[in-house]
Amino acid sequence: MQDKQRRIFDAATSLFAERGYDAVGTQEIAERADVAAGTVFRYASSKAELLLMVYNRELRDAIDVGTRAAAEQSDPTGSVDVLVQAVLASSTRHPVNVVAYQRELLFGPATDEYRTAGLALVAELEDAIASRLIASAPAGVDETLVRREAQRAARSVFATLSLLLAGPSTGAHQETEPTEELRGQIAQIVRGFLATVTSTIERS
Repeated sequence: MQDKQRRIFDAATSLFAERGYDAVGTQEIAERADVAAGTVFRYASSKAELLLMVYNRELRDAIDVGTRAAAEQSDPTGSVDVLVQAVLASSTRHPVNVVAYQRELLFGPATDEYRTAGLALVAELEDAIASRLIASAPAGVDETLVRREAQRAARSVFATLSLLLAGPSTGAHQETEPTEELRGQIAQIVRGFLATVTSTIERS
């Protein structure tokens, strides 16, 4: 059974990469995996679930790469930037598929285990961003406030990333270069976070 699941996963991964998610059917995935069409649905209830399986792995790997790179950075802006840029770099290989993945994360069935797993990865990424910000906060600031503001800033960073990833489907801001735009917005968000937490010291 594990061998069949691996073959289905590998077939979906390669076909989505070769032709794009929208152009691939489950029958093609079954043929590439050398299994019966019905067997595919024993491991994923739909093509959308297969997409979530494939791109959850992509996101998992990108977060791991970014986390290792961030650990080598002492500057908060730099550490958040390399962490999130790893996800952007991974996503630019097949941007149309990533747009479809985002759509399934946002609007897929609430009971889908692979959607739940994907949303957990998003939460993990936001937590990793927040952790880098918390570590950069000056001494003497209330820990509860620092954590709250870091979590807000992390959500803002992820929202920025999401909008840039959606660019191929929305056509918005085509004049901007995603890597530099993400870097600039991260720098702005980090400055805002540090200014917010530092101001509480000045008022006390």
